[in-house]
Amino acid sequence: MTRSTGEYQAIDASFHHAALNGLKTLKHDGTRPMVRARGLTMWDSDGNPYLDGISGRLCTQVGFARRELIEAAARQLELLSCANLFCPAFHPAVIALSERLLELLSERFSHVIYTNSGSEAHDVMIRTVRRYWAVAGKPDKTIFIARVNSSHGSTMGCTSPGRMGRMHEGDDMSMSGIVHIGEPWWFAHGRDLTPQAFGLDCARQLENQILALGAHHVAAFIAEPFQGAGGVIMPPESYWPEIQRICRKYDVLLCADEVTSGLGRSGRWFAHQYFSFQPDTLTLAKGLTSGYFPMGGLVLSRNIAETLIGHEGLFARGLTCTAHPVAAAVALANLDVLLDGGVVEQVRKDSGPYLQRCLRQACAEHPLVGEIQGVGMAAALQLVEDKGLGKRFDNEADIVSECCGHVFDEGVILHVARGRLILAPALVASHAEIDQLVEKTARALDFTGRRLGVL
Repeated sequence: MTRSTGEYQAIDASFHHAALNGLKTLKHDGTRPMVRARGLTMWDSDGNPYLDGISGRLCTQVGFARRELIEAAARQLELLSCANLFCPAFHPAVIALSERLLELLSERFSHVIYTNSGSEAHDVMIRTVRRYWAVAGKPDKTIFIARVNSSHGSTMGCTSPGRMGRMHEGDDMSMSGIVHIGEPWWFAHGRDLTPQAFGLDCARQLENQILALGAHHVAAFIAEPFQGAGGVIMPPESYWPEIQRICRKYDVLLCADEVTSGLGRSGRWFAHQYFSFQPDTLTLAKGLTSGYFPMGGLVLSRNIAETLIGHEGLFARGLTCTAHPVAAAVALANLDVLLDGGVVEQVRKDSGPYLQRCLRQACAEHPLVGEIQGVGMAAALQLVEDKGLGKRFDNEADIVSECCGHVFDEGVILHVARGRLILAPALVASHAEIDQLVEKTARALDFTGRRLGVL
């Protein structure tokens, strides 16, 4: 049934508790019903087009309405629409997907545990890591070290390591055995040091915390290669090599959250490859199916997998739709598009550098922009009150939300995090679409700057 925009908004406000939005705001402003999409463009119920500059919250790697993914889902629905993997059974789609994923990774990895989301993947990761250490004869290694302002999902098991301030305020979602260190954001926390020195300083917070807790108590360090929902924050080059050295020295597992950064976003298949470190586990979701079907996964190193497999006893961590056949078929088709179409290579050599270059050419000198960070098809603009001093707005969340609203009025969908405006188009974005994205972002910055009296 087709309804008017007003009808959609009224029903949504009455019955739908939307994620990440205050109910008062929704009731006052209403929602924007999006009814169809193709490529990088979405259309609302009034027929207005919007360029999706955030790729469906950093997941639609290949854009909307790709026939290859739609047809893969339809074929699998005809063959086997659901499968119970709790009994001794399997299906070809998940076998093929596991094979393909592990071909894209180093020999270090050997097995995948599937879930329905990144949140579930992190819950399973926490349980699996603790189980591994128990089986390995070190049951006291239960503590996870994480970073402030990280996003690992929305369930109790993954909001505890995430600790994202406003996103989780008012929730008593803390889980025992989680401690935090600082985030490697040079612009906000380290400008009295060189980026190189600051990166080492941040990494050594991990070592200090391990020593304070006792290495025999610390199970793992969990972190995103670059912080996604926290603001597309890129660590200094010195950070990850030192983190890896510390984890190896103290026998602490290194768990990479690649839910946002994986599957080509950085111009490499996985962002840990871009930052040149080797995790012991990595979690996936979002871009695994380009958001066409819910799916996540935990990839295990060969050592962890073989230790668990070699131990007798039940380790129950399955979900009803674990390794869903339709999700697996869609994910496999998605990887085929990314691989056979040379999409990831295109991001690395052409479209990624083009986005980063155009954004800096258009916005680096703007009086509201204090920092531009990014790699591949992910970038962030930090808005500041004083460009010379690098002083952030006291109400930066309000300022950046206003700017994002102006971008939306221009027909572009972006995302915000604290005082940062996030751009992350689909990996298949053309130069023309990138030009439109950057041009309209710069125009919104000008509008915001004039309103604030800095232009």
